[in-house]
Amino acid sequence: MLMPQVHHSAESSRALLILKTSSFSSNDLKNREQTVAVKAIVSVKVIAGGLLSKVGLTGGLDGLTDLLGLTLGLELVSSEAKDGSEAKLVKGYARQIRQDISEAKYECNFQVPVSFGGVGAVTVNNGHRQEVYLNNIVLSGLPQGPVTIACESWLSSKYDNSNARVFFTNKSYLPSQTPSGLKKLREEELESLRGNGDGERKSYDRIYDYDKYNDLGEPDQGENSARPVLGGSKHPYPRRCRTGRGPTHTDPLSEKRGTLLFYVPRDEAFSDIKQLTFGTKTLRSVLKALIPSLQTALVDANLGFPYFTKIDTLFNEGVPIPANQGIFKLILPRLVKTVKEGKDDVLLFEPPEQFNRDKFSWFSDEEFSRQTLSGLNPLSIELVKEWPMKSKLDPNVYGPPESAITKEIIEREIKGLMTLEQAMENKKLFVLDYHDLLLPYVQKVRELDGTTLYGSRTLFFLSENNTLRPIAIELTRPQIDSNPQWRHVFTPCWDATNAWLWKFAKSHAAAHDSGYHQLVIHWLRTHCCMEPYIIAANRQLSAMHPIYRLLHPHFRYTMEINGLAREALINADGLIESCFTPGKYSMEISSAAYDQLWRFDMEALPADLIRRGMAVEDPTAEHGVKLTIEDYPFANDGLVLWDAIKSWVTDYVNHYYPDAKSIENDTELQAWWTEVRTKGHEDKKDEPWWPVLNTADNLIQTLSTIIWVASGHHAAVNFGQYHYAGYFPNRPTIARTK
Repeated sequence: MLMPQVHHSAESSRALLILKTSSFSSNDLKNREQTVAVKAIVSVKVIAGGLLSKVGLTGGLDGLTDLLGLTLGLELVSSEAKDGSEAKLVKGYARQIRQDISEAKYECNFQVPVSFGGVGAVTVNNGHRQEVYLNNIVLSGLPQGPVTIACESWLSSKYDNSNARVFFTNKSYLPSQTPSGLKKLREEELESLRGNGDGERKSYDRIYDYDKYNDLGEPDQGENSARPVLGGSKHPYPRRCRTGRGPTHTDPLSEKRGTLLFYVPRDEAFSDIKQLTFGTKTLRSVLKALIPSLQTALVDANLGFPYFTKIDTLFNEGVPIPANQGIFKLILPRLVKTVKEGKDDVLLFEPPEQFNRDKFSWFSDEEFSRQTLSGLNPLSIELVKEWPMKSKLDPNVYGPPESAITKEIIEREIKGLMTLEQAMENKKLFVLDYHDLLLPYVQKVRELDGTTLYGSRTLFFLSENNTLRPIAIELTRPQIDSNPQWRHVFTPCWDATNAWLWKFAKSHAAAHDSGYHQLVIHWLRTHCCMEPYIIAANRQLSAMHPIYRLLHPHFRYTMEINGLAREALINADGLIESCFTPGKYSMEISSAAYDQLWRFDMEALPADLIRRGMAVEDPTAEHGVKLTIEDYPFANDGLVLWDAIKSWVTDYVNHYYPDAKSIENDTELQAWWTEVRTKGHEDKKDEPWWPVLNTADNLIQTLSTIIWVASGHHAAVNFGQYHYAGYFPNRPTIARTK
């Protein structure tokens, strides 16, 4: 709708004032340079309950300044500058011309000199008292044709930050190709994004810097709430975004968590719609993750669910909400579909599809094996490459390195189909090996209430029909005090006692796999290790850099989700510690995995498959590799996506970099990759396996790897979580009984 006529009156008054206070001689008018009329239309998103909703005092004040046409100050910046002089500028104010339910439009008219040249950027100053979200700016009337600038960014109020924001046009430039009028702006924008490393960050800041994971615990709340700092020689870890909060009183190395939301740079936050959608999904996920906690509070906190039919009540009868759990009543209006009709105090959970089809499918060895290839964690199974399988841990502390799974056990379980040697030669033996990672934590975890732990190995045999079946599970407890090392190998059996012991051993192995999936495969590899790439990109790659524009869509929302994880998932007494076997040692284990196992050059899908022995290089194969197990859905589908990603990245890189020299001479690109290694992954900065960005092939592989981890890898281990783990006997996260 059109704004009231008062707009035109205000504009007329201002025009009269200008005419009265300005005078030009005829010579001035003659010498004045010829101009063209340029119109800028600024699109601003209307945020529910926020700016432009006209709610509250500041909303009213901003509405008034909108009427006066003084809220958005714009400057057109010429892409050309001569002899090192400042870039040419044309200034103006935009006035609101209309608003609907989702968007407001502002218009600004400029008289642009013919000699101005092309517009390379627009700077915007927000005179509102609240931030606004700019969708885009469209310039029309320019000699070179219309220009659209995609902003898609929050613009802080000048009362919070007096500096104007710069938005570059959509054309990409390598640093050496930057038009003369934009060079200084390009450098200044990057400097502002880096900050000076001081002070506590505010919610409206756009500053990217590094810090250790030193805010997971709350040592001021007591020793049980303290957690070690992750990052450094003792607990190597990737870096997170710095928030700048002060140290705790008890531990000067730990940072206060505070009571407000954890800082992330403003443009990393969820969009309005994403916030509402993610909020609802998050609350649903939280409640589903808290099923064990809710139910055990009503049954027995030390035993969990006493029998299977009690688990079924979650889906058939619902979960009574404890009277003291006010938080659940508070959020129920947003979760009305999960409330059983007629019973306001009961949450009824949706049965996972697998539960509906066959709630006892998890009992079978076939399903247990299938999920190692196509379930939530298809990235841990590997080929057995040496025999006997050996531990790399200190035998003086953890006992004999050789596995207790013997040749005799294997040949007995494969029913004489072949010898062990033949099975090894024909690549028939595969393993989930969590022995060395978990064994050092067994004693610590066993000192916690309500959980227990072993080191484990689960061995599979590839049958003639190209499917896996489990043939042995080894559970190991190291020597603890005066108790000698204990280890035992469980195998499939038909007698009642051993048949149930086998199922029990599978549950322990599944709990280990669930923890490793969530802590390492999901959190560490796709969230935690991704954050340094994002921080470094914003600090070192200009928004007009083509590589920044290639990567930016794949980074979206990651830092916000990681901040939320530090708030409620991976923190002391958070959901992970409450619901997973390692308890308070969960994040330490992810640090150990980062230290021992993570390396960038193995994160690409083909490299990961080859490292695990699940594929071999084969130039004649469709994707350049031949799979060891033909029916491996994660690899079959993933390789198609990997090829598509790499093909797109190859065309993109070759378009912007004609030769290797142009890659080596790209100062922003080299600074980005140096900072990823030396600051973002500082604890691994001296590793020899980091690629060097000196050829197109190296750059293509590096970019493809980052995009793959953020997309295909993450999708594979994230989106099936409720399907597989919603009925948690299938994916137990905690094993309570030895």
